[in-house]
Amino acid sequence: MAAPATRHPCLRHSTPVLLLLLPALSAALRCANLRTQQSTFNWDSLQLLHAMAPSPPQPCAQHDPPFPFPDTLLAIQSPQQATAAILRVLQHLFTTLSNENTPAHWDSQAHQQLLNQLHGQIQLLQQCLPRAGADVKSQGPRNAWLTINRYFRRIQDFLRTNHHSPCAWDKVGLEARACFQCIDKLTR
Repeated sequence: MAAPATRHPCLRHSTPVLLLLLPALSAALRCANLRTQQSTFNWDSLQLLHAMAPSPPQPCAQHDPPFPFPDTLLAIQSPQQATAAILRVLQHLFTTLSNENTPAHWDSQAHQQLLNQLHGQIQLLQQCLPRAGADVKSQGPRNAWLTINRYFRRIQDFLRTNHHSPCAWDKVGLEARACFQCIDKLTR
């Protein structure tokens, strides 16, 4: 005689709860390993940036960018403040590189992959920062946020002044590389 099929009522009721907890658990694991994940992201982004906009064969002498990356950001000591600064830089990079006037000689597939990676990393950092993000900013050096904003405003002004020329974009591509290298230093 066959045994009657038994149902597991406990499992049936707990499955929706488990499904709701999985995204939170996944985010917590990613945030716990944020430093390693950020380092990998920096390396991958540099590779994509190089594939997207390789260094020009001839330097564009007529366009000298007046915007070195603000070294003062590298003095940030708090991991939360560093993460907030990285987030802000990535948001500005995403906005800049999303511009519809990017040059035709840039590889569009690598460009789109870079934008997708930037978007994903921005979302991750937003999840990993404490909910009281304003507290992180108020504890940190206010000048750091103003410095980042000024730095990217100068980049936007440079592009406008040079009519979004391919040479100007090549300089911005080089500056984006410098940003990822400095983000890598901040990550450490």
